[in-house]
Amino acid sequence: MKITSFTGILTYAFLFLFSGFAQAVSVSVPGTANPYLAGMPDGSTALPDRAPYQSPVEVTGLNLATSGKLTFTGATGGVSNTPTCDGTNCSSIDGNVYNGVLFYDHGEDAQNGISDIKAPINSLVGVFLTDSRPDLTPAPSKLDFEATGLNFTALSPELKQVFFIGDGMTSDGTIQQFSIPSSATRLFLGTMDGGEWLNNSGAILVNVAQVVPEPEVYSMLFAGLILLGCVAKRRRSREA
Repeated sequence: MKITSFTGILTYAFLFLFSGFAQAVSVSVPGTANPYLAGMPDGSTALPDRAPYQSPVEVTGLNLATSGKLTFTGATGGVSNTPTCDGTNCSSIDGNVYNGVLFYDHGEDAQNGISDIKAPINSLVGVFLTDSRPDLTPAPSKLDFEATGLNFTALSPELKQVFFIGDGMTSDGTIQQFSIPSSATRLFLGTMDGGEWLNNSGAILVNVAQVVPEPEVYSMLFAGLILLGCVAKRRRSREA
């Protein structure tokens, strides 16, 4: 499509400018991934689980220090809080009813400086950390997704605060956005259970994308807009 007017050029340039730039990685999260071992050294425990055997998966390939927002899309697979993830026993990525209950608390409350959470059993969850061990400072408050619901369009979890991800979409298919907290340098993904992740099964594959501002590109675009303005002004002068 040819854009002939300066206004048209400005419109498309600003749409490009403020759309952000995405980085994306694919992550596989086993059912044994206990978020309460995030950032903990080998040998650490969240009884009866032990790092690194039941540690959650650290997401690599993103630059969380640049802030921005994350999306989680294309999730496939499923996990079970039992040794067999098969058929109806393997949950959806948003979790499933177990023993007549959908929303569960972590049985040990906060652990290793990482917050408690109430979320659907077997759902995909995450936790942001700095470079420091999480157990060196107190845990933040708990997020209760039974109270708040799962159909949020945006969520801003704190550092060390376990948060629900599920399939990354609302019930009508809107992609949810998760703000990266200030000072976060690491993101870990795990699954929701009340305790004892070591006998869980299955896995979830999900695409994690980060939309971040690019200051150097902003500068280039603004310089280009100024140049376009000068060209348009000169063009109008010649036509007058």
